[in-house]
Amino acid sequence: MESTRALSGRTFVVTGVSRRRGIGYAVASRLAGMGASLFLHSYAPHDAEQPWGADDVDLVVAGIRGLLQDDARLAHASIDLSRPDGGERLIAEARDALGHLDGLVCNHARSGGDGRLGDISWEDLDAHWQVNTRATILATRYFADQHDGREGGRVIWLTSGQVAGPMPGEIAYAASKAALAGLTASVADDLVDRRILLNTVNPGPVNTGYLDEDTADRPAEVLQQVLRHCPSGRFGEPDDPARLIAWLLGDEGRWMVGQVLSTEGGFRRW
Repeated sequence: MESTRALSGRTFVVTGVSRRRGIGYAVASRLAGMGASLFLHSYAPHDAEQPWGADDVDLVVAGIRGLLQDDARLAHASIDLSRPDGGERLIAEARDALGHLDGLVCNHARSGGDGRLGDISWEDLDAHWQVNTRATILATRYFADQHDGREGGRVIWLTSGQVAGPMPGEIAYAASKAALAGLTASVADDLVDRRILLNTVNPGPVNTGYLDEDTADRPAEVLQQVLRHCPSGRFGEPDDPARLIAWLLGDEGRWMVGQVLSTEGGFRRW
């Protein structure tokens, strides 16, 4: 955990902080340790429908609160980002609670209701688009609208492994995330003149519970096959991408703009 207070005085919104095993929790933990104030977004009903189940959001928030440094502040809201006004509401509530926002980490994602090309419907495609893509783009728009041009503006999007290889069993999810990777350069170009730097991160195969055999959303033989492609002999841990994201959000990452970065530990796709 960083202890340099490098982000002291800055305020970040982190979405998808619903579970202590999640990437959002790992990112928020790092930012709290670096002195930042935080607005945490969660939506536990989504996790309750998944094999890994929901966490106690009060404990999630308390865990991050215990890491805050000095006079840093924390606020939290449960918001359904599938709603048309989800992205706008996210930024409005964060701004109302904490004032000016310096950064936005769009870690949220819809899981489930997916499949191969022959299995999916327009409802599946729309459900993933609404949460993964539309909410991310609109939250970014409203974040940029409230930004006052001061130095240090940051936005991080999270994409997925479709940037490096096929994901034939997750067509709806891959499509929604591919849109973010494909838009990164265009939106980054729009934002950079407002002193907001956008980059996108592919975290790779990170075990947030979906790669444990007892709570996985795929067969055990698939898990073992994926693991064999990890040269380290393990899946990623939530703090692995969190370290990169924290770096991008700070002054050390100020020369990175409009990039799609994979942090996969050498994951071999073939």
